[in-house]
Amino acid sequence: MTGVLPEADTISFARGIPSPDMFPVALLAESARRAVERDGRVALNYGPPGGYGPLREWLGDRHGVAPGRVLVLPGSLIGLNLVVEHLFRPGGRAIVEAPTYDRMLHSLSAIGADVVTVDRGGDGLDLDRLHGLATGEPRPKLLYLLPTFHNPTGTCLTIDERHDLVDLALEHELLVFEDDAYGLLRVDGDALPNVADLLRARGGDDLAVFSSSFSKSVAPGLRVGYLVVPESLGGPIEALATRTYVSPPLLPQAQLHDFLAAGNLDPHLEFLRTLLRPRRDTLLDVLAARMPPEATWTRPDGGYFLWLELPATIDAVELERRARDVGVRFVPGGGFFHGDRGRNTARLAFSYPSVDQVRVGAERLTALVREELDR
Repeated sequence: MTGVLPEADTISFARGIPSPDMFPVALLAESARRAVERDGRVALNYGPPGGYGPLREWLGDRHGVAPGRVLVLPGSLIGLNLVVEHLFRPGGRAIVEAPTYDRMLHSLSAIGADVVTVDRGGDGLDLDRLHGLATGEPRPKLLYLLPTFHNPTGTCLTIDERHDLVDLALEHELLVFEDDAYGLLRVDGDALPNVADLLRARGGDDLAVFSSSFSKSVAPGLRVGYLVVPESLGGPIEALATRTYVSPPLLPQAQLHDFLAAGNLDPHLEFLRTLLRPRRDTLLDVLAARMPPEATWTRPDGGYFLWLELPATIDAVELERRARDVGVRFVPGGGFFHGDRGRNTARLAFSYPSVDQVRVGAERLTALVREELDR
């Protein structure tokens, strides 16, 4: 295997990537054929920076906004970077969770932003600290958060926490960037409303930026992510996009639109649940049976990730080095924090390895943790 895929003799809990058995190959092949036959003269050409028109309309209907407020992009990370580039100059303040998505930290660091953090733990967001940051100087440009199947912890904000967050955003006129790459991948419980939808329902439409992707729910090779933005941001973000690429790839967007319009998404998501649930449950079962009592971990209701807090004496970076020697990979948690934190934490992705590989990999990892404690 090459690229981001793990080596053949490695069990990887590292990258948040789908396993090949998750792809709806036959359905996507049919959608590709129909897209070319139906709209190839458009989809095979250059196109507008905001993406393939029918897909923008489909997403606009799904989110209850005009199609012009939907920007379909070659992956959601490009959308994240475009928003950061538009909003920030060196010294501009951003509020992020601790821990948070490491690529957002990289983007803010590259532009010289002033990053401040609010803890995201088992009790949700520290709203008292968030109130203080929202009223502080310099005034923050935005709050970046992942309410649903958070990367890296896999946790979700409760409905009450979401309403409290909306109250705070409205009170302080705080722009909320909601990153929701994993929200469709629920395996337990009921779906929760997006913070962006709650803001719009309360008249805070101009405070909501919503980002998502079909990389996790359909196929990353399509490279289709999107933003839903306030009217005031649509034009500037599109203008930045034209300086980033000549045209988005319209053919995979047309292919995806056919897949969605044919009603394939919901059955496919149900299929994904049958694959993700046993992987998650196997990982949880091994951790419960074999981890020392000093370790704790989250129990995600969906998504790809579980967050592990190891005993304080264990350095996750050193543990990962030793894990490689026994054919296991994971991501040490320090990189998901702004500043020097998370030395004894780790993110485990259960989406790629098979159930049997999850079991074997988790057994190897827990054995290493016990060895470290014995040392």
